[in-house]
Amino acid sequence: MTNPGDPPIRDAATLILLRRKPAGISVLMGMRGAKAVFMPSKYVFPGGAVDAEDAAAPLSRKLAEPHRSRLLAEPRGDTRTDPDAIAAAALRELAEETGLLIGASDGPASDWPGYAEAGLSPDAGSLSYVFRAITPPGRPRRFDAHFFALDAADLVGDPDDFSRACDELSHLHWVPVTEARALNLPFITEVVLAELAELVGSVAHDAPLPVPDTVPFFDNRGPAPRFCQIT
Repeated sequence: MTNPGDPPIRDAATLILLRRKPAGISVLMGMRGAKAVFMPSKYVFPGGAVDAEDAAAPLSRKLAEPHRSRLLAEPRGDTRTDPDAIAAAALRELAEETGLLIGASDGPASDWPGYAEAGLSPDAGSLSYVFRAITPPGRPRRFDAHFFALDAADLVGDPDDFSRACDELSHLHWVPVTEARALNLPFITEVVLAELAELVGSVAHDAPLPVPDTVPFFDNRGPAPRFCQIT
């Protein structure tokens, strides 16, 4: 049962970059610091909490359907979900933690580091909403985590250039999906990897990322865990 002393649940966004080649699929991952409060020493995808400023981020393209509607499904009740802020947070966290950008030159000006220097506006139009999970009670931090997938072909610049990354994630590298589950991963990351492997495993490497039929949701809002599919 949820403890009244548990921290509040915050929206968070994670971006799963997939590099698809004829030889196989790789995913971008990095390791959190050993002293991190949340998931220390674990390999994770780039991501983090949604900041208030993300709601005002100028996007060249907003999140497309059906991803936008799916983000609005299953509301927590304690806050209003803002799909644009969540999508913006995913792009911002990717830029901060890896230095990689997903943007366009014909959108509104952005003052985000990396985007401003490159003259780009963050672009959420190609993000695919693929997974959602709420941190169970009893943890030092709790998040309503929204996972997006994106093909690395949509990146602007060199996908191996992490020179502008902050130090929040170490050992940033592209990991073959077939090898990623051997890393020290959070349980939910293992589940997401399995879902992604099934989603894209049978699709040609040069075809668009498929839109999932449903979005798996690990719901830990209430006194008992619940699993459902967002349609």
